[in-house]
Amino acid sequence: MKEDPDRSLMVRNLQRRYKVDARALRTFVADVASAIGAANRSATFALVGDTRIQELNRDFRGYDKPTDVLSFEARHCAEPDYLGDIVISVETAHRQARRRNSNLERELKVLALHGFLHLLGYDHQADDGEMRRVEYRLRRRFGITTPRAVPG
Repeated sequence: MKEDPDRSLMVRNLQRRYKVDARALRTFVADVASAIGAANRSATFALVGDTRIQELNRDFRGYDKPTDVLSFEARHCAEPDYLGDIVISVETAHRQARRRNSNLERELKVLALHGFLHLLGYDHQADDGEMRRVEYRLRRRFGITTPRAVPG
């Protein structure tokens, strides 16, 4: 029996302010995982509001403000293929999408991709542009390039 790649990637919508197609986001992440050779790896994606992500950002990074995405590596996990958790603020994603003249679905995909790459060990603050290059290549491949920002 063929293993369902979506089973290893879970998306939990823990916010209710915006409608999100969690199944479509999970399918997207599974497609990305296959494209980058991580199809057998697993992770959890939590979709939250600004209040919750601000708490996490404060507690784990020392920044007392909302952010768009946080990644938490599974360092001591009994399941060796479990990469960790990605938390995305749907409220922040919605604001960013509007600012970029985009939509929430696209913005959530961009953030999920970005967080997933972090769990795979990429670090845009220390890798001399490697993560950015991989991320943009995958954005082009999956049709989620950044639209032009609305002049403001």
